[in-house]
Amino acid sequence: MHLPKIKIPKKYLKIGAWVLGVFLLVFISLGAIAYNKREALLKKMMAKAIAKADKDYGLEIKIGSAGFTGLSSVNMKNISVVPKDRDTLSTINDITIGVKIFPLLFGNVKLSEINLNQGKLNIVLRDSLTNLDFILKRKKKDSTTTTNKVALSDLASNLLNEVFYKIPDDMEVKNFLMQLNDNDTASVKFLTTSATIDNGELKSNILVNDTAATWHVNGKLRPSSKKLNLMLFADGKKVELPYLERKLHTKVSFDTVTTEMKDADYSGDDYKISGSWSIKNLLINQKRISSADVIVPDAKVDADMLIGENYICLDSTSTVFLKNASIHPYLKYTLSPNKIYEMKLNAEEQDAQAIFDSFPLGLFESLEGIQVKGKLKYNLNFYLDSSIPDSVKFNSTLTPTDFKIVKWGKTDLQKINSTFVYTPYEYGKPMRNITIGPSNPNFTRLDDISSNFKNALLTSEDPSFFRHKGFVEESIRKSIAVNFKEKRFKRGGSTISMQLVKNVFLSRQKTLARKAEEILIVWLIENNKLISKQRMLEVYFNIIEMGQNVYGIGEAARHYFGKTPAELTTGEGIFLANIVPKPKVALYKFMSDGSLKGYLLPYFNFIGNTMARRGLTPADTSGYGFYNVRLREGLRQYLLPDSVVIDTNKIEGEEDDMMPPGGMQDKSKNLFDRLFGSPKKDTLIKTPVKVDTVKTKKQLRQERREQRRKENENGG
Repeated sequence: MHLPKIKIPKKYLKIGAWVLGVFLLVFISLGAIAYNKREALLKKMMAKAIAKADKDYGLEIKIGSAGFTGLSSVNMKNISVVPKDRDTLSTINDITIGVKIFPLLFGNVKLSEINLNQGKLNIVLRDSLTNLDFILKRKKKDSTTTTNKVALSDLASNLLNEVFYKIPDDMEVKNFLMQLNDNDTASVKFLTTSATIDNGELKSNILVNDTAATWHVNGKLRPSSKKLNLMLFADGKKVELPYLERKLHTKVSFDTVTTEMKDADYSGDDYKISGSWSIKNLLINQKRISSADVIVPDAKVDADMLIGENYICLDSTSTVFLKNASIHPYLKYTLSPNKIYEMKLNAEEQDAQAIFDSFPLGLFESLEGIQVKGKLKYNLNFYLDSSIPDSVKFNSTLTPTDFKIVKWGKTDLQKINSTFVYTPYEYGKPMRNITIGPSNPNFTRLDDISSNFKNALLTSEDPSFFRHKGFVEESIRKSIAVNFKEKRFKRGGSTISMQLVKNVFLSRQKTLARKAEEILIVWLIENNKLISKQRMLEVYFNIIEMGQNVYGIGEAARHYFGKTPAELTTGEGIFLANIVPKPKVALYKFMSDGSLKGYLLPYFNFIGNTMARRGLTPADTSGYGFYNVRLREGLRQYLLPDSVVIDTNKIEGEEDDMMPPGGMQDKSKNLFDRLFGSPKKDTLIKTPVKVDTVKTKKQLRQERREQRRKENENGG
């Protein structure tokens, strides 16, 4: 079937041609007028922009001269930007900026070229002031006038579009200096001697701190498709960050860093950014992380980031690669209506040796060189709603399959199954060598220790010791809730297994690396049954610090009561359990006649009643031996007068340089203390005290030294 052809009369064609011609003539005429008036329009727009910057941001902007150099290119000379009452932020000698005409018709400013010659960006920080704080002033003003909330996904999309639109097709930058001066104590300079973009290829030469090093940021830019692939490296050496070393005492260096953005677009209502990040031979030296250099030879992250209406999320489709091992992270931060923190880690079952080989060098020193076989799988789940912190969820599971240790690394984790030498440390220095075995007269077998002490210490420190496998998730979960509510590290979750590993196998540095190493060694010992629970407890009782240069229950029983560990009463057992978290203040808990101070009675009743409910001791309404505890007469001469009240928190906080064993159940001890050994609080129930006489810390130290000298002269 053929449709009949419609024939348009010639007169209508002529009318159409005339109309189109008129429109074309008008457009050309307006264009010619605009072209002739463009210099005036430019000056008007510049004046308007300068006035707005002054009004909204308090910025004084000066431009020496400005004019068109082509159809859509503007050249400006001698530009300066100075925030009010602040140091000059930026100066530019000569810059030419070109924009694309077609996007401009739709209201989008897309740069086509940038040519900059001689410029400077100077950021100055002085105490709480900076020459960038004008940005905060604008934000504060905007927050009082804006009523409609914009979804984070839309903000991310708009921001990314703005960034990519400002990447020109062609660029040439010469001698542009970026400088940061932080309180005159730390500064850094980056002089871009040259940087070019040609057909999407970026090449740059950046001189760091005048002559320290030459960096390069090279790669490909595809702003129209929101893709980029950039690499940062230095000529003939590692990239180093001297500013961090001077400001944060943190040394960071690496060979190369590569960043790739593969895609950025909406995925439903979320804005999704996909890309990857990799680094070669990363070195970090920070005393809070590790006492040695931590080296990551090869790491890569394939990341999918989701930005929703009120949250930011690293999706579980992301993968972190460390050598031949991999793990899938899931991180989500919800901003409203309540702040919610979520984290999941999922390491699928993989070769165990590959996992151990992936550990950064310097992070697990005692395990370096260890050989294992079998497979491992790991899962972690964490969820915290800030409005209901007590409902926090936490579970962590490392699942082995045919796992076996073939060869030890630097440390034999089974060494404590037989006689060994233990060296306690005080203030970072070794005190003396203690043989943990029958040749030491103070060594006490587990069966020869009074059940009064064993039950009291287990009740106060780790009630489920014989049931758990090194960790108590519920205790960790409660610690997270308490610490979050207190806004500080108030409660920890250490078990006796963790305390034992910390003291026997690890260095005394208070670092995150040591804590991570402690957790892994505990898992290896407990889940592979390398050491029996009975032997672990026996060793723990024989190395635990229980006073000034007093270690182990054998020394402690004789030191305080002149008894053997088998002879300890219920009250003496509870007292010795009480001093474990803060052993150096033990003598301050006695009256001058050798009896205990009254504020300890509630502790005795609490521990005693708990033991009685569990069938570990008979119920007692008279303080579970509190009134019968007496310090041996040989030590009473060193006790302070009853009128002197000592703030034991300050004493321990000043001198407890190393972390003595502490209790999982001691709620007054916090996670920060466990990690870094910060000042700890007494385990006693607090009551207000009136200080009659206060001695200086120096006097107290002198008294303790004199006390130790007399004890040595008298043979203890």
